[in-house]
Amino acid sequence: MRKFPAFLLSVVFFCYAFPLLAAPAGARVAGQVTLNGSVGKLHPLDLSKEPVCAKLHASDPLYSESILTGPGNALRNVVVYVSAGAPPSGSAPVSPVLFDQLGCHYATHVLVFRVGQEVRISNGDPISHNIHPLAKINREWNKIQPAGTPPFSYTYENPEFIPVKCNIHPWMHGYFAILNTAFFAITGDDGHFELPELPPGHYTLTAWHELLGTQTRDITIGSDAASQTVNFSFAYKP
Repeated sequence: MRKFPAFLLSVVFFCYAFPLLAAPAGARVAGQVTLNGSVGKLHPLDLSKEPVCAKLHASDPLYSESILTGPGNALRNVVVYVSAGAPPSGSAPVSPVLFDQLGCHYATHVLVFRVGQEVRISNGDPISHNIHPLAKINREWNKIQPAGTPPFSYTYENPEFIPVKCNIHPWMHGYFAILNTAFFAITGDDGHFELPELPPGHYTLTAWHELLGTQTRDITIGSDAASQTVNFSFAYKP
């Protein structure tokens, strides 16, 4: 019968007896973003300058998406991300993010993606649109996209929150949120966010809203990698 060397038996015994010495898993960081105030009554957008759009929304009006709330005054379209202390995120994802113009508005009001990641822009409407991201750190550009033309792509070199507008249809507004970290989330109708698991360390979380500004929270993930809840509340007066 073959015998294992003594040092190999020691390694096997050590790994079996002391599994807890492995590196701790990351911690779940989650929370909710709410609005302290009321947006009041929403009024339909005026689409009369574009008959095609007016007809599309004759029975289904479009409303501004600058401030959207859900149950319990949950605040939508808030980008929550690690703005300081984030561990390396590696290369940007190979798969593109999609930014579609559909129904005379931007299908995704706030689109979050990584520096170096491709954003693919399409026009699903029967009319032309104009894409004009108003960058200040990155290069500003402006491109018309006629109906029926194929999507085109672009990548950004620097992190930045960029307002996007259509020069043809003035009610069309959106945002590109370009980040240099993979540790981010955006709130939906319930105002909830959850970040990818963070290893032990000190971090700054930033919550960004297009009209209400930013808030930050400093957190520390201990060696026990315990989950943490971080909530944000934005004040608003119409």
